[in-house]
Amino acid sequence: MSWAGPEFVLAIIAISTLGWVVNNWIRARHGYALEDEWGGKTPRADHEVVAKLREENAQLRDQLEATHQRLANVEAIVTDRGFEVARQIDALRDPGQEDASRRLPS
Repeated sequence: MSWAGPEFVLAIIAISTLGWVVNNWIRARHGYALEDEWGGKTPRADHEVVAKLREENAQLRDQLEATHQRLANVEAIVTDRGFEVARQIDALRDPGQEDASRRLPS
């Protein structure tokens, strides 16, 4: 092969084109934006779907955090001594009843 001939120029063009195709294939496979002929970036076709999924994930994380807080409150209520809670509720209903319940023998 002659270094100054047209075959060498065509080989360089073929190698460059093949490298560009392989590079874009790898980028597309791993989710990166693709490059066009002028170096610009082309967003992925599923960009809108990914944005909607991220928004839904954020909403679900917020909902899960709220659920965790509610569960912590329920656990605090359940692990508290039941008769103590009942006594406090009765005391809130009738302030004079708490004094009467203390005077009754158990």
